[in-house]
Amino acid sequence: MSTDVGMLAADPGGNFCVLVVDDEDAARNLCSDVVLEAGVRVRAASTTEQALEILDQYPIDIVITDLRVPALGGIELLKRIRENYPQTMVMVLTQYGTIATAVEAMRLGAADYLTKPFHIADLRNKVDRLVRAQELDVENRVLREQLRTRPGFGGLVGVSPKMQRVYKLIEKVSQHNYPVLILGESGTGKELVARSIHFSGPRRNKPFGPVDCSSLVATLVESELFGYVKGAFTGAIYSKQGLLESANGGTLFLDEIGDMPVELQAKLLRALQEKEIKPVGSTERIPIFIRVMAATNRDLDNAVRTGAFRQDLYFRLNVVQIKIPPLRERKSDIPLLVSTFLEKFSDAQRSMRTISEDAMARLMAYDWPGNVRELENCIERAVALGSGPILHVMDLPSNLQYGGADRMPQNEEVMSLNELERRAILRALRESGGDKLAAARLLGIGKTTLYRKLKQYEPHSAAAIEQSPCK
Repeated sequence: MSTDVGMLAADPGGNFCVLVVDDEDAARNLCSDVVLEAGVRVRAASTTEQALEILDQYPIDIVITDLRVPALGGIELLKRIRENYPQTMVMVLTQYGTIATAVEAMRLGAADYLTKPFHIADLRNKVDRLVRAQELDVENRVLREQLRTRPGFGGLVGVSPKMQRVYKLIEKVSQHNYPVLILGESGTGKELVARSIHFSGPRRNKPFGPVDCSSLVATLVESELFGYVKGAFTGAIYSKQGLLESANGGTLFLDEIGDMPVELQAKLLRALQEKEIKPVGSTERIPIFIRVMAATNRDLDNAVRTGAFRQDLYFRLNVVQIKIPPLRERKSDIPLLVSTFLEKFSDAQRSMRTISEDAMARLMAYDWPGNVRELENCIERAVALGSGPILHVMDLPSNLQYGGADRMPQNEEVMSLNELERRAILRALRESGGDKLAAARLLGIGKTTLYRKLKQYEPHSAAAIEQSPCK
């Protein structure tokens, strides 16, 4: 292929296009051939000027660039891509012995790197991984836009079958005035469901009044819900409107209704049945016209059997029931949730953060006892503490950094030093993308020592080590 700006296409109608930037004809042609084998369109350039010209004229999804390409160099090209084309992924090609430069490129936002000379199989695997990652990123952006433009569902994220059933229930009940009981574990988004119902219905322009029943002081619950008049008790120096009255005409959302004291449940039931309230200390009743929704993470059926919750109030609230699935039962939504949270927490002055494939694998393997709220906290922490535009396993909380075969032992687990060493080596190899020299540097040992220990702990990998171009 000529060193002039060129174009090859295995599928002219393909969805993705890769730009290969290298001043060496052999390397550029080899990379182009591998990309074409993957069924992806290819453009090629031999200089950074040609590469920037192509990026300006055509949509490019992935750039594979040598770090020593003339005239600006691969690092400067990477910086410009990250600044002007933040959705484009970059893989850098580095010469043997310049791993430090590749590490710097990763810090600046490169999605991956490969050391020359390389095996064709390694290049093919990395290209496949980048294409899959880009496909997922595009899919997530489309889904986020669909969710963002879907009336009433702006805060809910998920396209799994279980979430689709929740959306259908929301659409059905939002146009009516039925009481709704929302069930689900802590952190699943029960209030978001209640808000979606309210803002999708005819009361969308009326108040939405959330009440956290678990945070109300027992001695003040009645005055908070029904209000009070001046002089009703010591310290009541003025009248105060209750939460039920403040939501008049709109929706009252009783969060954690299972924590409401039994003695107050009867007064709430009467207010809902008679559609009027009497503030503390008042002789006058105030009519209320509200829709009631309630939520809890408790087993109300059991609470009714034990007398901790009034059966008549339960029947009053449980006309329509919506159960929110825990995150462990809809793990297919995790990539979309992660993408949404990355967009939310990324610095507005920089391009949006992305997450490595290994880090995403850890998120998918975890059971998330704290559900979506825990995942959101995890991503916010990773963005705050991460050192580069790509979040890696080491940026995740410590309980997510160790999993699977290389999981670090718990306090009660005794493990031999040899096993600890083996797991550390395998983890370093994964973190370095399989580059043994980089893994040795991460471990603080020489490459000869690493090869010897790999043969000791992983006999089946000895042949692969002997064939490595980095030997």
